[in-house]
Amino acid sequence: MKVILREDVRTLGKRGDVVDVAAGYARNSLIPRKLAIQDSEANRRVLKDEDVSYGRKEAKAKAEAELLAKDLVDVSLTIAVKVGEEDRLYGSVTNADVHRLLEEQGIHVDKRKIELDEPIKVLGFFNVPIRLHRDVQVEIKLWVMKESSG
Repeated sequence: MKVILREDVRTLGKRGDVVDVAAGYARNSLIPRKLAIQDSEANRRVLKDEDVSYGRKEAKAKAEAELLAKDLVDVSLTIAVKVGEEDRLYGSVTNADVHRLLEEQGIHVDKRKIELDEPIKVLGFFNVPIRLHRDVQVEIKLWVMKESSG
């Protein structure tokens, strides 16, 4: 089924792209979430009309993301975790943990924008990428340290 993307979809393409997807994926996921509309001449005209307001909204979102990125550049987080033998972590440090640490510092970032490739399972220093906007990405510093027993 051919659909026109109304929003950027990471695995499919950018806004305005015409992509061919499984009919079920389009009907059950993309269209109900307003990420896409069925490809037709009428829908292409509708999307073209929306482009003007979308451009303004996109510019505002990018400016806000750049301001937040300036605040995040100097952020350094430390998390104390329980470890077992040979300093192996019990569990792991995930996006949710990083999100919680940021919230504790009064920094509000959507958890889905924190892009840890995989959960952290060792002690040490890590650069955690945060994609605030399609064109704005920043890395924060994260120290994973052993919880002091006592």
